[in-house]
Amino acid sequence: MAQPLTILFMPESAYGPTNNCIGIGDVLRKRGHTVVFAAEASWSGRLAPRGFVEDLVDLAPPPPPDAPAQDAGQFWKDFIRDTAPEFRKPTIEQLATFMQPTWQALIDGATFCEPQLREIIARNRPAVIVEDNVVSFPALQTAGKPFVRIVSCNPLEIRGAQGGEIPPAYSGLPSEDRSEWQAFREAYDRTHRTTWEDFDAWCRAQGTAPLPELEFEHTSPDLNLYVYPAVADYTARRPLDRTWRRLDSSVRATDADFALPDEIAGRPAGAGLAYLSLGSLGSADVALMRRLIAVLADTPHRYIVSTGPQHAELQLAPNMWGAEFLPQTKVVPLVDLVITHGGNNTTTEAFHFGKPMVVLPLFWDQYDNAQRVDETGFGVRLPTYAFADDDLRGAIDRLLGDADLRGRMARTGAEIQARDGVAKAADAIEAIGLAGR
Repeated sequence: MAQPLTILFMPESAYGPTNNCIGIGDVLRKRGHTVVFAAEASWSGRLAPRGFVEDLVDLAPPPPPDAPAQDAGQFWKDFIRDTAPEFRKPTIEQLATFMQPTWQALIDGATFCEPQLREIIARNRPAVIVEDNVVSFPALQTAGKPFVRIVSCNPLEIRGAQGGEIPPAYSGLPSEDRSEWQAFREAYDRTHRTTWEDFDAWCRAQGTAPLPELEFEHTSPDLNLYVYPAVADYTARRPLDRTWRRLDSSVRATDADFALPDEIAGRPAGAGLAYLSLGSLGSADVALMRRLIAVLADTPHRYIVSTGPQHAELQLAPNMWGAEFLPQTKVVPLVDLVITHGGNNTTTEAFHFGKPMVVLPLFWDQYDNAQRVDETGFGVRLPTYAFADDDLRGAIDRLLGDADLRGRMARTGAEIQARDGVAKAADAIEAIGLAGR
């Protein structure tokens, strides 16, 4: 066993990055290292039972003691009510009304928790610090310890991906048609430059290097990891320097076991089994979920549905079974097809287990993942709020009936699993921590 280290993880509060860090952290914990999570406070009580040290941060002032308690799922209900109209817009129109305010909210969280992070680092004295986020937290980079950046997003977001050979991040634009690239880049500059300049100035004042042009996260001089399968990556179009290492997947081994429920275990001859998950945000859009349920009900196939925070308002059809939370990494291996919003974790997990995808993107890098899956032939991208019923049913039938694609994906999945991205990430983090001692 390697000399024990204390390793500090600071993931974004979203499920994708946090679950990615949980998977890598679990490998390191089992090797005898102390793994500390400086996660957002809503993860309280959910990391310690896995053997991690919780030393959590608030990204905003807590509500006053006399504030009324929220109903379960009320946050997501309110968020979707206010935000879902943005998801119906073209990506270029989301820049000013969704993307920039979201960046600002993330920046506000980073600036608010900066003193807390400095205290956490002083308390735990980590040998190496790992961040899986989309904005910089200067305390993590100025602690005088090796710093590892993880990118749990489509790789268009990483430094070097904004050159002339690669579509602009967050656009969902095709790789082979550049006609709209420049207009999107100009709109991004126009809507984000002031926000970026202010954040860059604040980061420098905290002791960091300047931010890369129009990027909100620093590249580590020590080690940068990103999660994306080679078969769908943009590697040939944008080489990265020696600090970057790709993980074809990063699939945690911490999910609970799962067996097919009796309701869907038996299927008619020729019918497929699909997994439907639009993430916490997508599944909170009750109108969208009800439409999907209605369309999928009129097919011969069976479906496992991640019903999410508004599960009580959804009535599944007879050819479906679902639950609010599902152990996704144990469900996906059992199905023939994944219907997803295109979050990076779900996308890379579908590749890992060799499953074709129907992608219905909502925001952020989901459009880029949807486009990449479609243009590389591993699935179908559909407009989430404007697809025709027959388009969705036809895409499902076509993917389930494509024996060549399913064979190619099965072989791809086996190759990805053999590369063991979680162990590869743990090895790299462990090595840089030991070298820094």
